[in-house]
Amino acid sequence: MDRKNAWNKYDDEGRERIFSFADSYKNFISECKTERECVKEAVRLAEESGYKNLFDVINNNERLEAGDKVYAVNKEKAIVLFSLGKEPMENGLNILGAHIDSPRLDIKQNPLYEDSGLVLMDTHYYGGIKKYQWVAMPMALHGIVALKDGTSVEICIGEKSDEPVVGISDLLIHLAAEQMNKKADKVIEGEDLNVLVGSMPAKRDNDGESADDLKSDVDAEDTNKDKASEKDAVKAHILSLLKERYGIEEEDFLSAELCVVPAGPARDYGIDRSMVIGYGHDDRVCAYPSLIAQLESENPEKTSVCILVDKEEIGSVGATGMHSRFFENMVAEVMDRSGQYSELKLRRALSNSNMLSSDVNSAYDPNYSNVNEKKNTAYFGKGVVFMKYTGSRGKSGSNDASAEYLGKLRKIMDDNDVAFQTAELGRVDLGGGGTIAYILANYGMNVIDSGVGVQNMHAPYEVISKVDLYEAYLSYKAFLKDA
Repeated sequence: MDRKNAWNKYDDEGRERIFSFADSYKNFISECKTERECVKEAVRLAEESGYKNLFDVINNNERLEAGDKVYAVNKEKAIVLFSLGKEPMENGLNILGAHIDSPRLDIKQNPLYEDSGLVLMDTHYYGGIKKYQWVAMPMALHGIVALKDGTSVEICIGEKSDEPVVGISDLLIHLAAEQMNKKADKVIEGEDLNVLVGSMPAKRDNDGESADDLKSDVDAEDTNKDKASEKDAVKAHILSLLKERYGIEEEDFLSAELCVVPAGPARDYGIDRSMVIGYGHDDRVCAYPSLIAQLESENPEKTSVCILVDKEEIGSVGATGMHSRFFENMVAEVMDRSGQYSELKLRRALSNSNMLSSDVNSAYDPNYSNVNEKKNTAYFGKGVVFMKYTGSRGKSGSNDASAEYLGKLRKIMDDNDVAFQTAELGRVDLGGGGTIAYILANYGMNVIDSGVGVQNMHAPYEVISKVDLYEAYLSYKAFLKDA
């Protein structure tokens, strides 16, 4: 079966809606390059849409009823939103779920060092990446530094046009004969992903001391004093700049969460502007339309839920990943505030729920056609992608949705004129992957993977189709209304 190109559904006015939605999405992923930034923006949008903080509702002993809207944040790196429906929650929820973490380079806890007049930061890569793709490009620093007094300092360097960027050097081709003979996973080693952040020592005054009061502890001959004052002078200069701008010391890196991401905004891609290139499409291209669909869900029959989680790229582990009990706990809290809670009703609510686990799929690329089985792959322009199963090597690690649930979704999509396609993630025995779907399926609910096709997945800059983004948004709205 050949699915039609979704662009053909739209006249000029319809295409303007697609482009307008894509512009809003581009702004989102340009501003939100970490999970913390995504959560902060989600809270802002939610409160603009009339959502209240669930923890405030609990602390104020307020009651919830149908039509109310609440959100809850988990350690600044995950969020869940509820739009309470008319039906009892034990009848089930309609849930959209996506992850807001993306592959990146994390700064180590003791990162800063000087070598031959250059100052660098050590990193540890996060998620599955081709390490050679992350060199020789402008990068930005994002994150927070937690101080001992309990306050935190937000860091963002390299996103504004008048700000400096940082980066990782590559070996010039003239000297790369040995490097070019290495396997792709060894061309750049993980421990060599060191970020260059400075090369200039502080200015010195007329007496030979630096303008930053860099003094040697060595009180010997002048030559020894000069050598001592030069040692790590560039590093000391970088630290003085960080102290001046952010008020942080070198020791504060011990309690920091800083990451290195591609610098600059998402941009239109293609002469026809039909695509978007940017960092973090996986999985914010699903998270953003899920969030917007949730915010537009007013007075639903069944309670609508959107959960945006952390740590999917490394197994959904930890307190902010999908394996945590946060989601279950928040469902229990909402049921309690609405007078519906019991342990049995909570179990019923979860097992009777329907969910779209929204994550990306690999879009067909003619340059690498051999990795796909063409009848069962995702294509740009053919709409949102449903993946009955993911996994690898015989569907290992997969949620395999039931035929009945997929049939129900087909009807919802057709009734709402949503363009959709079905796909696997690569040829059998060649690839595969996992999402958060199987974790939610443990409750016994109906879950299927759905999302947007992506080229260059997990590269610093990924590419998506604008019409697929828009069809995903339409599919999420239809699901929350009709599932």
